[in-house]
This record gives sequence, C-alpha cells and structure tokens, in this order.
Amino acid sequence: MRIAVGIEYDGSAFAGWQTQQSQRTVQAVLEKALGAVASRPVSLVCAGRTDAGVHARAQVAHFDTQAERSARSWILGTNSEAPQDVAVCWALTVPAHFHARYSATERIYRYLVINRTARSALNSARAAWVTRALDAQRMAAAAAHLLGEHDFSAFRSSECQARSPIRRLTRLAVERRGDWIVIEVAANAFLHHMVRNIAGLLIAVGKGDEPPDWARAVLAGRDRTRGAATAPAAGLYLWEVRYPEAFGLPAPARDGPQGPDQL
Repeated sequence: MRIAVGIEYDGSAFAGWQTQQSQRTVQAVLEKALGAVASRPVSLVCAGRTDAGVHARAQVAHFDTQAERSARSWILGTNSEAPQDVAVCWALTVPAHFHARYSATERIYRYLVINRTARSALNSARAAWVTRALDAQRMAAAAAHLLGEHDFSAFRSSECQARSPIRRLTRLAVERRGDWIVIEVAANAFLHHMVRNIAGLLIAVGKGDEPPDWARAVLAGRDRTRGAATAPAAGLYLWEVRYPEAFGLPAPARDGPQGPDQL
C-alpha cells in the first residue's frame, strides 16, 4: 500500500532533505524511524527537497510498504523513533497513483525576517535578521513585477538542474507584522534557491539600496550575477503543499498563539 505523511522539521541541524553520505538529513532520519515502525526498510519521496538550514511546516512525502499499521501507529511510532527536530503530523493511506512530488498542484513558501536593531536569541536559526529598516511597501511594489509566468534564470542557482527556467508565480506578498517581515510566495514549482534569491532582492529594495523597478530589470536580464545576494537559509519555510481534493489529504497542522503560524 502507499502511505502519505505530513512532516514538519527545524532544518537548522540538517544538511537538507536528501540523503547524503556522512551528513545528517531529514530523509535519512525519517526513513530510519519509519523503517523501525514498519519492521523493514522504507524509501521516502518528498514534495520538495529543501536545502541545508531550511525548515518545513508542511512537507509531504509518500512511501510504499507491505506493513499494515494504523495512522496512529505510524505517527506515534515514527515520532518516538525520530529526533525532536522532526515530526510526522499525519499519515494517510492514498491511491497508488498518488505521488508526493508530481501530484502537487501548488507549493507555498514563507520567508521570515526579523527587522530590528537587536538580534533574536530565540530565532537566530529560524529567521533572517536585518538591522536596517525595511520598507514593506517598496518590497511589495518590487514583488509585483515578478508575478505571473516568466523565465526566472536570474533567480536560479548555478547548481540548478531544472530543464526549464520557466515558472509561474501565483502569489508573492510582503507584509510587516511588528518587527517581522513576512514574504509569502506560491508557484506550481520552484528553481534551486529561487525563493531565497527573490527574498534577497526584495530585502535590497526594502533597504533602499535599489528601486522597486530593479526587480523587473533583473528578471528581464536573466543573469543571476546581476541580482542581489542569496538570502540566508534560516528564514525559509516550506509552508504548504497543495493537492487535488480527491486525495483527501489533511490540512497542515497549526501551532499555538506564539508559533510561526501567527506570522
């Protein structure tokens, strides 16, 4: 049978999602924990492979197994075997044609910035820190130039292996909430480092280093070297992955009043 799971993790101490030799990764940790519950090896396929230091509120993955376990057993058993910085939030038996990556219709990321003079002791690895005042309205004006379907070559890393740089952004919003700047971006798919490169550009505009129209010029130039510095991994979260309703996947788990859901 095929099982889908919803996963959250603090990426601070991980070398990313994908299994790497001699590196601590989310995939390796979870496959070991799930394998202990299944009493046999498990191989996970995820919706989006996050990089080192990147977090997930609602990663989705699937695996095939002959082990028959209840959803409660998959959740509690896996979480008892897994370390504290990663957790399975839900588990569901899905049709054989469900695919965590290819069945997804939309991926949503959030980039969080603490914008104040003092650094944060509680969020040093959970958000980017910018001391210069950021103008969220200027950032939003720049973001508007990136909406829609474009060639995002100027926002992909040199290591990106995607066949095409064409992507369609359906949402790119910037909002100030107290000392926080929240950037939310949604698309059908993303290029390697695309969200962090977009965040880096918006931060540069927010500081006043560049005008909002610079975003349009960088996009049209299709040259990564003309853009801003890549924003730190600590601020990036895989926030949600959406699928056709027919699969019946649960909504992402919500945190308490002081959790990142409030941002």
